[in-house]
Amino acid sequence: MSGETSGFHLEGCRILVIGGAGFIGGFVVQELLKEPVAEVIIYDNFARGKMDNISKSLQDPRCQLFPYGGDIREIDILDKAMEGVDYVFHLAAMWLLHCKDFPRTAFDVNIAGTFNVLEACVRHRVKKLIYSSSASVYGDAVEVPMTESHPFNNKNFYGATKIAGEAMCTAYNDRYGLPVIGLRYMNVYGPGQDQHAVYSGVIPIMLNKIDRNEPPVVNGDGSQAYDFIYVEDVAKANIRALKSPVKYGFYNVGTEVQTSVRQLCDLILKLTGSSLQVTYQPYAPDDARQFVKNRIGSAQKAKEELGFQYSISLEEGLKKLIAWRQAHAIHG
Repeated sequence: MSGETSGFHLEGCRILVIGGAGFIGGFVVQELLKEPVAEVIIYDNFARGKMDNISKSLQDPRCQLFPYGGDIREIDILDKAMEGVDYVFHLAAMWLLHCKDFPRTAFDVNIAGTFNVLEACVRHRVKKLIYSSSASVYGDAVEVPMTESHPFNNKNFYGATKIAGEAMCTAYNDRYGLPVIGLRYMNVYGPGQDQHAVYSGVIPIMLNKIDRNEPPVVNGDGSQAYDFIYVEDVAKANIRALKSPVKYGFYNVGTEVQTSVRQLCDLILKLTGSSLQVTYQPYAPDDARQFVKNRIGSAQKAKEELGFQYSISLEEGLKKLIAWRQAHAIHG
């Protein structure tokens, strides 16, 4: 089902995007502004968000940055931002390795902060919440592709916070009838992703190495495989989730395409025209515990119930990312 005619309608609505200046959030804002919305409000503390991600969107008179701050730990400010809002996207979170290094802050932001969002949604009678979860809830795959009924085998702090967030969403839906959809993102990449932070993903790290004319380094033998999805597709999944008639559920957001790190590296070397050779090294003991080796999500439930299907292949998405890096003079 597409949800176009019988779902939630955005015409004339006010929408709050929590974490709207972030990597994924910035694209969600862009997609929302293609809809007949009355107002899109960006709520962000800029711990990870960037003005570059929203500068173009802010040129639209329907889009504004919430003027009093944007931290989900600040209950009174969050409450103020929710006034008169129809729908909410909750994308604010600390990332995986950040959670590993600062577990107490991870609890305060990802778990207590999500509770604050849910509480405010109920208080202000928000019509629907879209919660950004993660495939990290699954841990290593015991079956491929992983359906939404795959067991939660997560072992790290980040995944634990997302499991807690999903559980609270379920409880708020059951207790208060809050319509809520959780989206379990696979490996998201694309323009706007932090290219140089300590917590950057595998793709920016490889591209940075190549820019410095250094051989890309792969942990293990490169056979570890993931489901890479372009950020624009992820944003479109968020809009689909909001507009669909579904009032509760959790969905994978991925391609169902399995790509090993070795294949990924070969493709990046080809697209950049590099003749560098890949260097393989053993996992550090701590990294071996933190990173899963195999995670590909089933895309069927999201297709059937939300009407979402990815459209940008890995090669096409990498070309877009490489072009963006060149246009913004981003080098390793």
